[in-house]
Amino acid sequence: MSPQRLTATELLDSADLLAALLADVVAGGASLGFLAPLTHREAASWWRSLAPAVTEGRLAVWAELDGHRCLGTVSLAFTDKPNGRHRAEVAKLMVHPAARGRGLARTLLTRLEDAALDAGVSLLVLDTETDSPAESLYLAAGWTRAGEIPDYATDPAGTPRPTTLFYKRLGARDPARTPQYRSAARYA
Repeated sequence: MSPQRLTATELLDSADLLAALLADVVAGGASLGFLAPLTHREAASWWRSLAPAVTEGRLAVWAELDGHRCLGTVSLAFTDKPNGRHRAEVAKLMVHPAARGRGLARTLLTRLEDAALDAGVSLLVLDTETDSPAESLYLAAGWTRAGEIPDYATDPAGTPRPTTLFYKRLGARDPARTPQYRSAARYA
């Protein structure tokens, strides 16, 4: 498996494949910020809406595409706040049910973490539904549980669920290779 970082054009070209994955994952019980039923059209529209952020370097998206479907994806949202350029947020980690158990989620996280380090990011944050399978993945991948917020987001059926916050400090790279606090536009 070799997830690729998508350009804005590649994101637009792959929006239907990404949408199929998103709709399937939401139908399977992971909300990811959406309510069921999530139509393919709504999911594709949402993916297409991200292209400007990818172009501007505010968002990076990785995907494992096998030609006729998206097996997995993850995104990294960079902050443009001057006091927070050292941190970024992991978002929308999804793996197709047929591809689970093969290490794709860990591969996507590793690719994202390497790119974050290359961009001068030293702290990653994320949130996930409490007691979801994702919690185990993040703990096994070295993330630290920061706490839980009750009724933070709803599941796809609209039922409020607790959310667990995680963070991960990234190891330092060779200082000669690691730019310090790049502007958001230079993350592209």
